Amino acid sequence: MAFFPRSTEKQLDGCAVVGIMDTSAKRFNGDDITKAIAVMRDRSNGLGGGFAAYGIYPQHADLYAFHMIYLNTDKRYDVEEYLKKKFYIASSEKIPTRKTKQIVDSPILWRYFLAVENKPAGITEEDYIVETVMEINDKLEGVFVASSGKNMGVFKGVGYPEDLSVFYKLEEYEAYIWTSHGRFPTNTGGWWGGAHPFNILDWSVVHNGEISSYGINQRYLEAYGYKCTLMTDTEVVAYTMDLLMRKHQMPLEAACAVIAAPLWEQIDRMDEKEKDLYTKLRQTYASLLLNGPFSFIITNKDQMIGITDRIRLRPVIGARKGNRTFISTEEAAVRELEPDLDEIWIPRGGEPIVAQLKSARRRAI
Repeated sequence: MAFFPRSTEKQLDGCAVVGIMDTSAKRFNGDDITKAIAVMRDRSNGLGGGFAAYGIYPQHADLYAFHMIYLNTDKRYDVEEYLKKKFYIASSEKIPTRKTKQIVDSPILWRYFLAVENKPAGITEEDYIVETVMEINDKLEGVFVASSGKNMGVFKGVGYPEDLSVFYKLEEYEAYIWTSHGRFPTNTGGWWGGAHPFNILDWSVVHNGEISSYGINQRYLEAYGYKCTLMTDTEVVAYTMDLLMRKHQMPLEAACAVIAAPLWEQIDRMDEKEKDLYTKLRQTYASLLLNGPFSFIITNKDQMIGITDRIRLRPVIGARKGNRTFISTEEAAVRELEPDLDEIWIPRGGEPIVAQLKSARRRAI
């Protein structure tokens, strides 16, 4: 069985991303997101796909849900002994899957619902989780944490996303945010840990494109304890959003202006207040500026965010129907679900599409 990349030959094509959010927090099963991503099958090549879903574990809503990928099956018991020293394990079980002809040679897929115990003084609970994920991914060979947030999970692997949906039985889960990715690898081959979405805590990212600034982004993040071990450039985006918005308490608009910063010629045309702000952001966080062609869908428990590079080298569209917001690579994927939309638009480069839970907006007020 081969779970790691077989070739380093560069391939060029486009990936598919799509997200659906019900801003009233009404949950719905995985059928719609599967139909939407299946429309864009020709953007994938079967070397990676996946889904992120929020609200799927209401019975364990206050516990951290660790989705684990065990490429080395002998390591599972070592991981469980390690977790017992740091957490109370409220539940441990194999992630339910079904046999299919399309998804073969899958690794061991497990999930744990964890409560924090034995946390050292002077560290936040969230930082304790991040440290744990980094240590497992970095030091335990053939073991990777696919997701580590509360009341959410990532389901990913090698295959077309619509086939992975069947494999993971996603029609049996209900979530108020779903995102999906169909991968056509550009710099690495396909393997289970390198499929999208990428996650840390409740941040998840799906990506179409390439991050040419990956090296400098990685070095900056490593100074804050993040370790990039999954051999895919998109990993830095999840960690960047966690650093900026959770650790540095940055507003969403400012975080977006860091990763997809305005061009200097645009900044020069701003009024003095804006010019000062965007200049400081570019200077302070220069090493987190993302270069290259990209479009992302970034999610957390309250928000779904779509954003492209500054000159729109990768496509993304936004749409709304009632309480549902859609973000997608292609309009066709959204029309498959909602032919009669209330609103549809194409954002400017670097301009975020933002959907937010109505309850979160009330909390902010």
